[in-house]
Formats: sequence, structure tokens, C-alpha cells
Amino acid sequence: MERYELAKNRIMELETEIDGAFGDYIKEAAHLFVTIFHVMDGTEDAKQRKEWTDNLYEEIVGDNYETSYANPAYCVKKFGEKTGQYLCWFYARFRDSIVAAFEEDEEEVTRCMELFLQVVSVLSLEEETERYLKETIYYDVHDYAEDRIEKNIHDLLCPEETLIYNIVMKSDFSNTDYLYRYGEYITENEIRMAEFLGKMPIEKLLAMASTYTEGYRKGFEIAGIDLTKKKTVQIRYHIGFEPMVRQAVLQFEKMGLKPVFTRKTNTQAVGVVSTSPNKQYQYDHRFDDALYLNHALVQERLKISEKVFESYREEASLYAGPAVIEVFGEKLFSPKVKKESPAYKKEQEELSVSYRRDYSLLQNRYIPQDSYSFTIIAYPIPEIGEDFEDIFEETVKVNTLDMEEYKQIQQHLIDALDLGEKVHVTGRGKNHTDIWIRLHELTEPAKQTNFENCLADVNIPVGEVFTSPKLTGTNGVLHVTQVYLNELRYENLEFSFTDGMVTSYSCSNYEKEEEARKYIKENILHNRETLPIGEFAIGTNTTAYVMGRKFGIEAKLPILIAEKTGPHFALGDTCYSMSEDVVLHNPDGKEIIAKENECSALRNTDISKAYFNCHTDVTIPYDELGDIIVFTKTGETVTLIRNGRFVLPGTEELNRPFENLPLINNIS
Repeated sequence: MERYELAKNRIMELETEIDGAFGDYIKEAAHLFVTIFHVMDGTEDAKQRKEWTDNLYEEIVGDNYETSYANPAYCVKKFGEKTGQYLCWFYARFRDSIVAAFEEDEEEVTRCMELFLQVVSVLSLEEETERYLKETIYYDVHDYAEDRIEKNIHDLLCPEETLIYNIVMKSDFSNTDYLYRYGEYITENEIRMAEFLGKMPIEKLLAMASTYTEGYRKGFEIAGIDLTKKKTVQIRYHIGFEPMVRQAVLQFEKMGLKPVFTRKTNTQAVGVVSTSPNKQYQYDHRFDDALYLNHALVQERLKISEKVFESYREEASLYAGPAVIEVFGEKLFSPKVKKESPAYKKEQEELSVSYRRDYSLLQNRYIPQDSYSFTIIAYPIPEIGEDFEDIFEETVKVNTLDMEEYKQIQQHLIDALDLGEKVHVTGRGKNHTDIWIRLHELTEPAKQTNFENCLADVNIPVGEVFTSPKLTGTNGVLHVTQVYLNELRYENLEFSFTDGMVTSYSCSNYEKEEEARKYIKENILHNRETLPIGEFAIGTNTTAYVMGRKFGIEAKLPILIAEKTGPHFALGDTCYSMSEDVVLHNPDGKEIIAKENECSALRNTDISKAYFNCHTDVTIPYDELGDIIVFTKTGETVTLIRNGRFVLPGTEELNRPFENLPLINNIS
């Protein structure tokens, strides 16, 4: 408390006008903290909380961002390349205190305040300002590494009555005032969604929650994992869904599971999230660690993480996995690539890749992937347009399709696919996909299968059959005219493969080829030179496809739904990453044997080359799809899809939703 008050008093003095080149920067940061002080003083007045929230996010919203010190382009223009990048990093770090203040985390707020005062002190120096700023960043990252890692792991594994828990379980949903208790950016998306669900009949809320929690339970059942040995479930959701989340919490508690809630970060929207105030801000800061990342820091983080995981070994063993509510419908985003933003050097790219890999392997020691499960479901948000409520109802329909019917239809596809040694997929029209997929050999066809019959459990909605193809012999070109991956838009995205590995890639987002390649490398290849095809699947949810075409929202559908609307290929790990040895069977009793490829098979000899810690699905929609043909060892062929329509006997029912397409879109 004493540290807090001392820092507070000093910052209050800095809000007045300050002379010098850095005067406006100091004044703006001081103003940010003064609003933080108001939050820390506390109030139950919703109007006041709303005003503070709006003020705290205003400077990075819309055009305001152009002249914000949180914008690396503006900071670099004002102070030069290195000093500008450092000061921009600090400014984003100061903004970490926003959520901390609403959480009443005095320690974290105090750290941000003291860091600001350190920066002010450095800026008063006449010499070597740049060097001292760099050192200040490094020491902030280094000195508090253990505290931050400990907090992240604790928040993931330990159920407590946190602010978010109390918001979900104790708020009055008859009005939306509670939304301003989070400290997150609140828009019409969150307000209208809260109003919409707050007025929904309890029976419908219970049904939505049940679809979500039952999918989670079924994931354990199918994988043969004993759910009764688990105690915690991580619930991820978009703010505004609290009425549904409350019912889900109560249903999870009947399963013996307590909820844990985690916050998103400035650059990573994982956990409890709201509409981004500015996606360009997030994109600009995605590689901020390039300012300090080195081998020593990576090793230190891994050492600390191992120590912390060891201290939470028991809690880790009780962790059941994430239950995720995704949303879709936000305006499509094509980022600007700014030369002023921090960027990895070659060695840092390699360090970043190795760190993610090694951390994933470390976490898997304490939370083995074959010991937990998950589920994901998605709903639209109001920003999707004036048809929001109709789209929401259609999405509920998509999420609750008859699994028994799909199980039988998908079995017909699997039976045909299991006859083959390779599959040929082609595009049509402007899509020039032409790719051959090599399948694993079935030594006992009566007892084995290559494809999983995927129903509505871990991935809701129902609707795909998938496999891990052999890499050797998988060759060709994958192309889509437009696709939306991880909230980023790609136009004419194309990959070429030789023996299952990416050999070249391009898109038409940028005029300069090198910018387009950089965009793909950073956001799909995750700074790797290549990735394997980890999955080949055929999406069968034609109802979801028609919903997208009917409302003109195809590009806005999340991967979760989009992957079910056509064949798709995943770049990265297989769907069975780190759980290849778990025995799995389809509903027909056959064992799924295609759970690894030539990369993941290295896990027993050189695990560092086995996994990539990423999995990105690229889907060819039915209107861009030509044929899918199975080729047997004897040279015979079995056609599954011709000109984007199912022709295999027993699958024709999947074409019925196409009849509801507007004539202009019905390309059958």
C-alpha cells in the first residue's frame, strides 16, 4: 500500500504540462494512470464504471489510434526507430494496469506505476536514453518473470471466486450494468448479446448450455478418459454470454467440475474476451518480445515454468481441459504491415518456435494430452448484421443436428475411403486446387479404419470425417479464393506440397510478393520455413454451408464451422498430437490407425522434430469444389463428390440443404 501511494502521488504531479521532447508522452501516460486511480478507489456506480472504461480505451479506438503512443508508427515518427519502439512497448505495458485495476490487483498496478516512473527518470537523462530504455524493458521482463508465470499457471488450474466468477454467478441479468465490472472494452456486441440472452426463456438457455456441456462430457467418453478423476474445467467465452455460461457452470458442477476463468492479453484473445477495441493494435504488438527475446530468457522461462508446474502437480492432474464458446460476425480485418512494429530477427524466429515447442512439451508432462479433453461451440454476435437473431437461430439448429443420421451417412464415406490408397481432390471455376492425398495402409481392413467418424462432441457442430495422411506421396496444390483464418483475411491463398510438406505459398492480399509471403509465414506457418499437412478431412455439414451462403456470411464463419462446409487440410500437427498411442474406435467398432505421419513418428527418437504446436484448417467451400475421387490399389475409382455435390450412394441426403440456396447461388 505504501509503494502504491508513493507512486500515485508522484504520478499525480506529472499529469500537469511537462516541457521537453517527451513531455506529451509523459503527460498522456500519467493521464492514463490517473483514470486507473479512480478505478482503484472503487465505486458501485455503473454509469461511472462505464465512463472510466470508455475513457481508458478511447485512445486506441478508430482514428484515435493514429496519434496514440500505443501505435508504433506514431511513436517511431515522434522519437525515432529504437526509442520509439521502446516507448511504444512501455505504453502497451502501462495499459496492462487497466484490467488489473478492475481486478483490484494492487501489486500489478503498482508494478506498472513504478515502471512508468522508471521510464520518466530515464527520459530525463541527457545521454544514452536508448540504451537505458532497452535495459529497463529487459529488467521488467526478467525480474517479474516468475511472478507472471506463476500467476498464469495458478489462474489456469485453481478454481477460486474471482471477479469473473462473481460476475457470472451473482450478477443481475435484468440489466447490462454488470458488463462494466470486467474492465474490458464494451460495445454494442456485448450489450445486445447480454440483452438477447438475458430475455431468453430459461428452457432455451438450458438447452444451449447442455449442448455445450454434453459435448464436453462426450469427449471424455469417446476418448476413454475417466472424467470423475477431474475437478476443474477452464471456461472461455465472449462477454455478453453470461446467462448461458451460468447455466453451463451449474451443469459442470453436477459433473464434479469447478470453473476456472482466465483473461486475454494485449495480443492474444484467449480466455474471457470482448470485442477488440482495435485489431490493428493487437497486430502491431504481436512480436513485441522481439525487443528483448534471447536464448537466456527462453531458458529462464522454461526453467521457471517447470518449477511452477511442479509446485502445481496435483492441481494439474485434476485439470479436465477447456470448454470454449467462440463467436463470429465481427467485421473482416486485413492488417496493415508496419515497418515500425517490432519484428523477429532470424535467430529470434527460431527461438520463438523452439520456445513454443518446448513449453508445449513441458506442459504435456504435467497435463498430458491423453488425460484431458475439450469442447468448442460457436455463436454469432450482433455485429454480424441486421439478421443477427435469425442467424443465431440458424446456428442453434446447426449446432444441434441429428448425430445419428450423420453417423450413418459419414460411415458410408469412410467405408469408401478405406478402399483407397490415395484420394484426388480438385477445385472448379476460379479454384485451381489439384492435390493427391496418400492414405495409410490397412493391414486388417475388417478391424481397422483410416478416418474418424466425427460427431458433435469436442468439435461442435457435427459433420466431418478426417484422417492423418501419409506425407510421402501427398503432392499438389491447395487453393482457396478467400478465407478467414484466426481473424485474418486471405485472398487467393495457395500452398504447394511435395511429400506432404509446404514448398511454396502465396496470397494476393498485398501488391508486393514478399509482403504476402511474410504475412503467411508469420500467421499460418508461425515463422517456420515449412509445415506438414497434419489432417485431410471432408466436411459434411451442408446445412452450415447453406446458412453461410443464405446470409452472405461465409467469410465470417469461424474455422470451427467453416471446416465442416467442405474438404479441408490442416497445416501443422495432426489431430492426435501427443496422444497417438491412445486406442480409439469409431462407432462401428473399427480401430482408427491413421493417427501419425512421418513427422509425429519422430516423437520416439527426436521429439523436437515431431511437433509444431499449431494446426490451421484451410477449407475449400462446396461452390469452389470440383471432385473428390478415391483410387484403390487396383486402379479402380470411387467418386464421393462430383462438381461439389455428394454422389456416393448413402450420402445423397447431404445435398438436400442445397435446395434452400437462392437460385443465383445454387450451382448444382
